[in-house]
Amino acid sequence: MAVSVANEFKIKQQLCDIGHRIWLKGFCAGNEGNHSYRIGPNRFLCTPTGISKGFLKPDDICVVDGSGKQLSGKRKRTSEFLLHAQIYAARPDVNAVIHSHPPHATAFAVAGVELPTCIHPEAEVFLGPVHTAKYVTPGDKRLGESIMPYVKDSNTIILANHGVVCFHADLEQCYYQLEIVDAYSRILLLAKQLGSVNPLKSDEMAELIQLKKKFGLPDPRMEEASKGSVSCATSDFMSRVGGGDFGSRGRMSINGGTCAVKPQSPLERAIGSMIPEQYSESDIEQLVQIITDQIMASV
Repeated sequence: MAVSVANEFKIKQQLCDIGHRIWLKGFCAGNEGNHSYRIGPNRFLCTPTGISKGFLKPDDICVVDGSGKQLSGKRKRTSEFLLHAQIYAARPDVNAVIHSHPPHATAFAVAGVELPTCIHPEAEVFLGPVHTAKYVTPGDKRLGESIMPYVKDSNTIILANHGVVCFHADLEQCYYQLEIVDAYSRILLLAKQLGSVNPLKSDEMAELIQLKKKFGLPDPRMEEASKGSVSCATSDFMSRVGGGDFGSRGRMSINGGTCAVKPQSPLERAIGSMIPEQYSESDIEQLVQIITDQIMASV
């Protein structure tokens, strides 16, 4: 693939537009974030360091090779291009990479909570499993190495304590992934506040994965889905924030067993921590009511 001079300028304009949209969304503060585009076998456009991505101009965009050597551009290239370069080397089908810090998704990165699967259809179709790579100092070559276990099976990866990296053949679609992962993360956090998260059933997930196959969208769970069921990565999220059929009290069913659901009030929290697994939600509510009545009677 080689891009003409005219098309190269158009891509620079698109990179600036994407930067402005990222800034408007609040996905990057100050001079944060970086994105790039492959324009040849060993040529890439990338954003510069030390400038807000919301106010880029085409002549701010740098041209670099796969080693990170700057070939042209009045500004210095981003210090994190090596992360992009390792993605391009591992995925010949990828032409665009965006790294940013969307706040809701980055909250999961900071908390060390894996994004669950089997919750939201759109997230499953457009993202698939989103893994969290171990923390590495930003700008270090090891940052790219940290995502290598996941780069073949996913186009969106969370960087522990850092942010998110998305990559795709198309720059626009790459940006959409960034929006979707943050929207999904926000939905999960809001659902936590409501006190209930209801996972999709295994057969429902299998239908979703088969739908992706019809759309020509890859997913590492295709073979599993063809057998009529898909395993879900929900236990980490559920055990930390609660959810499911029992709302905000007691325990909820998940694949392979049960997990505790975080109660809402101090009294519920104290009772919930002592309740055996076999107790139902109604049992817990009855205990809470009895204790509450006794406390009120003694006031």
